[in-house]
Amino acid sequence: MEEARPLTGRYIAVVGPADAVTPDDHQYAEEVGRLLAEAGAVVLTGGHHGVMSSAARGATGAGGVAIGLLPGLDRNEGSTSHTFLLPTGLGELRNGLLVRAADAVVSVGCSWGTLSEIALARRTGVPLVLIDPWDLPEDVGDVVAGPDEALAALILRLG
Repeated sequence: MEEARPLTGRYIAVVGPADAVTPDDHQYAEEVGRLLAEAGAVVLTGGHHGVMSSAARGATGAGGVAIGLLPGLDRNEGSTSHTFLLPTGLGELRNGLLVRAADAVVSVGCSWGTLSEIALARRTGVPLVLIDPWDLPEDVGDVVAGPDEALAALILRLG
């Protein structure tokens, strides 16, 4: 008797950094991709290197499907670890398409793009699971106590 595949027919986005990727991020993403494929899910990513490529490699290595939604128009810019690469021409707006096309999102590590995908998932009610997320970094911007300080910071920054 064949083992039940609890995520058959589900599309799960795996998001995470392309550039500032740690060895743990790569390992976790590949393992998540593998486990999702074994559970019957189609893996969606942003189509590039880093976490996206690792998740796709895990999924396809387990016999699953990995679809990359690319921000640009050139399919050749995507990671060859994916089964399919779909150029959207949407730039960073493809993050919204990726989240809304998914039944759930798994975030591995973090970057500014990843943070936007996390926010979109939270805002739209898409189930979200995070592995090793950020605390907000120091370079997030000026953190101020109230409106007066906000105005002062803007005047200082914008001169």
